[in-house]
Amino acid sequence: MIIDFSRFKDWTLVGDLFGGATTAIVSLPLALAFGVASGAGAEAGLWGAILVGFFAAVFGGSTSLISEPTGPMTVIMTAVLTSMMAASPESGLAMAFTVVMIAGLFQITLGYLKLGKYITLMPYSVISGFMSGIGVILIILQLAPFLGHPSPPGGVVGTLTALPNLLMNLKFSELFLGLLTLGVLFYLPKKWRRFAPPQLIALVVITLISIILFDTDDVRRIGLIPSGLPSIHWPTFEFPVIMEMVINGLVLGTLGCIDTLLTAVIADSLTRKEHDSNRELIGQGVANFVSGLLGGLPGAGATMGTVVNIQTGAKSPLAGITRALILLLVVLGASQLISPIPMAVLAGIALYVGINILDWSFLKRAHKVALSPTIIMYGVMTLTVFVDLMVAVGIGVFIANIMTIEKLSRLQSGNVRAISDADDDIPLTEAEKGLLDNANGNVLLFYLSGPMIFGASKAIAKHHNRIHNYKAVVLDLSAVPMMDLTIGLALENAIKDAIDANCAVYIYSPNGQTTERLEKLGVISRLPSDAFCDSRLEALEQAVECISANQNA
Repeated sequence: MIIDFSRFKDWTLVGDLFGGATTAIVSLPLALAFGVASGAGAEAGLWGAILVGFFAAVFGGSTSLISEPTGPMTVIMTAVLTSMMAASPESGLAMAFTVVMIAGLFQITLGYLKLGKYITLMPYSVISGFMSGIGVILIILQLAPFLGHPSPPGGVVGTLTALPNLLMNLKFSELFLGLLTLGVLFYLPKKWRRFAPPQLIALVVITLISIILFDTDDVRRIGLIPSGLPSIHWPTFEFPVIMEMVINGLVLGTLGCIDTLLTAVIADSLTRKEHDSNRELIGQGVANFVSGLLGGLPGAGATMGTVVNIQTGAKSPLAGITRALILLLVVLGASQLISPIPMAVLAGIALYVGINILDWSFLKRAHKVALSPTIIMYGVMTLTVFVDLMVAVGIGVFIANIMTIEKLSRLQSGNVRAISDADDDIPLTEAEKGLLDNANGNVLLFYLSGPMIFGASKAIAKHHNRIHNYKAVVLDLSAVPMMDLTIGLALENAIKDAIDANCAVYIYSPNGQTTERLEKLGVISRLPSDAFCDSRLEALEQAVECISANQNA
C-alpha cells in the first residue's frame, strides 16, 4: 500500500485543524525567508512549504511530522543553485530543481531498500559538527542582505571576502530593520509568544514600521509574487555537470534523510508512537521530487513545526495536509500582502534560524568532554563551512569509527585469554581446574568472550604463536555470540598451526553463528569428528586423555 491509512485512525477534527492552522502561521515567514536566502525567490520557498508539506504528510510514515524547507536544506540548495547558475545562466535554475528531483528519487530508493534505520547511525560529534557548520554558513550568507546588499557571488568565501566593502557601504535603513527583527525574535516576552510565533510577529510588525518610516525605494522588498499555480520545471541536464548534479542530489537527499529521521525521533518521544522510517523516506522522496518538478525548495522534517503541531493537539497527518492547504490559499489569494515585506526582515529571520541551528549545548560543554569528540566536532564544522558537507561527514564518520574500533579492540583484547593452569580470570569449575592442573602445563585453554570483530585478531595471533609449546589446545567459544570473518580467519590460522605442530585441537562452540562461520571457512573439515565437544569439561577431558594416550604409546 502506497499510503498508510492507519496513521489517520486517531484523527481529531479540532486538534488536527488547529495544529495545521498554527503550523501554517509558523511556516509562512520561514518559507519566505528560506526562499529568498536560497536565491530561488520567495515563491520557491512558499511552494516548497506547500508541496513538501502536503506530499510528505500523505505518503510519509509518521503521524505528526511537519515537513517543509529547513535551514540545512536551504544552505545546500543555495550552493547548488549558485553552482548551476555559474555553469549555465540560461538553464541553471532548471538544473538546480532537477537536483532536488534527484534527491527525492534517492530518498525513495533508500526507503524501498529499507535502509532508513541506518541513516542516523553516526556519532553525535559528527552530527553536531555538520549541523553547527550549516548554522555558520546560514549566518554568513545572511550578512550581505542584513547589511542592505544583494548576496555576493562565491558563497561563504565570497561573502567573507566582500565583508569589508559591505560594512563600508552598509544601508542603515535595512540594518535598522534587521536589528529590530532580531530584537523581536530574541526578546519578545514569553506571554506574547503564546498567541503567535515570534517570526510572524516580527514579519508583520517590522514590515508595518518599514512602510511608515521609509519610502519604497529606500528599502529592498520582496515584490509581487505570482499568485497562480507554479509552472513545471522538466528535468534538465547538461553533460559537463551531470556528475556534479548527481553528487549534489545525493548530498541533498542524505541531509534530508538525516534531518527528517532525527526530527521523527523527537516526535516519537513526544507522542509515544513509533514512526516507520522507511515509509517516511519514501514520503519525503515523493515530496521533494514533486517540489523540484514544480519549482519549490527541497524540504525535510522540521523540528519547530513538528513540536508546535504536537503541542497544539494534532494526532494525525491531517494536520500537515491542512497546513499545506492554508498556505496554498495564501499564495493564491493573498500574495499581494507579501510584496511589501523588506528583505532585511527575512534576512533577520534566517539569521536567527542559523544561530539556533548551532549546537550550543555541545559548544558550551566542549571543553569538559573528551578531546577526541571535540576535535571531530570542530573539524567537521570547519570542513562543512569551507569545503563540503559530504566530505565533512565522510571524514568525520571515518575518523570517529576508527577511534571507536581502536577502543573496542583494546577492550576485546582483554577478552582473549590463553591459560595452561587454573586462572581466576576465567570462570572454571573445580573439575575443570583439576583437569588443567593434571595436564601439567601441556594443555592450552584458549578462551574468547564477547562479540569478536577484526580489531581483536592481533590479540589472537599473539596468543596462538605459542601453540607449538603444547600438546593439546581447547578452544572455548561458548561466550562468543558472534564473530566476523577476520576473527574466523585468525582462528583458522591458530588451528592450522596447532595441526602442523601435532597439537590436538578440541572446540566447544555452542553458538550457531560462530560454528557456522568456522564451517564456511572449512575449519571443521580439517579436524577429526570428535574435535567438537558438547561442553568445556568434555573438551578438557578429551585433551587430557589424548595426552595420556600419547605418553603411554
